[in-house]
Amino acid sequence: MKNKHAKPKLIVISGPTGIGKTTVAIAVAEAYGGEIVGADSMQIYRYMDIGTAKPTAEEQARVTHHMIDVADPDENFDAARYARMARACVHKLTQNEILSIITGGTGLYIKALLYGLSSEAIADHGVRNRLKLEATVKGSQILHKRLARCDPPAAKRIHPNDTFRIIRALEVYEITGEPMSTIQTAHQFGDHLFDALKIGLSVDRETLYAQIDRRVEDMIAAGLVDEVKGLLDRGYHSEIKAMQSIGYRHITSFLEGTLSRDEAIRTMQRDTRRYAKRQITWFKKDPDIIWITPDNQDRICKKIASFFGDA
Repeated sequence: MKNKHAKPKLIVISGPTGIGKTTVAIAVAEAYGGEIVGADSMQIYRYMDIGTAKPTAEEQARVTHHMIDVADPDENFDAARYARMARACVHKLTQNEILSIITGGTGLYIKALLYGLSSEAIADHGVRNRLKLEATVKGSQILHKRLARCDPPAAKRIHPNDTFRIIRALEVYEITGEPMSTIQTAHQFGDHLFDALKIGLSVDRETLYAQIDRRVEDMIAAGLVDEVKGLLDRGYHSEIKAMQSIGYRHITSFLEGTLSRDEAIRTMQRDTRRYAKRQITWFKKDPDIIWITPDNQDRICKKIASFFGDA
């Protein structure tokens, strides 16, 4: 930070849901006098605490957290908006010589913050082939209607008969959970503004899945059902994007009587495991991530010391 021409240094702690990113990030922040900048597409929402595994009041009292509770559940929030706000946080912390620790499992948000985004780099041939088959069977106009629901700006630009571009836009949306139009907007940011040490937390798949199943049960015990009831009572309908997320849609279905309590829990656990698998696939594509088990604090500290030239 003393060299005003050097890129700001920051630490990224990423990995799948339920692996313990918050615990590790708090330990790093306390050791280095840093503050945490969240990179979670659900923890940005107010009133959604239990189902998003948001840091507790006690955890937030130990270390200052940014990019949490910055939007209402019915607000339009995307990767471009996240990158603008998170970069402002990082720059302010840098000016005050405070280390930023980017923590979360939303790979798209982290990428938007660090580099901007290019939709061309996002691809999954399995998803693309499935969409091609669906277009052949059902026709491109059915897919165009789906695109109009998830990415209205793209649907407005793309003709209903332009099967190739419709499939491409839907492919990007399915992979990232974000509209391609949003990603293209986020790509307007400049590249490589930061010098980032990327630490990915990893455990064996069986252990992770067991942790996820327990965490879902803990969320239910902590009052997730009441939290969802409260959101519905506030007027946040089940159709909005935030309420369609994992956990919230399952409990809403239980409250509406379309799922039993046990089935809601079972499918929430299943869908969370599937989401974790997609997160792992995303992060594994980044060759700069150093993979470490969450309990290996010594190795994490050594990597950070080396990053700052203290080793």
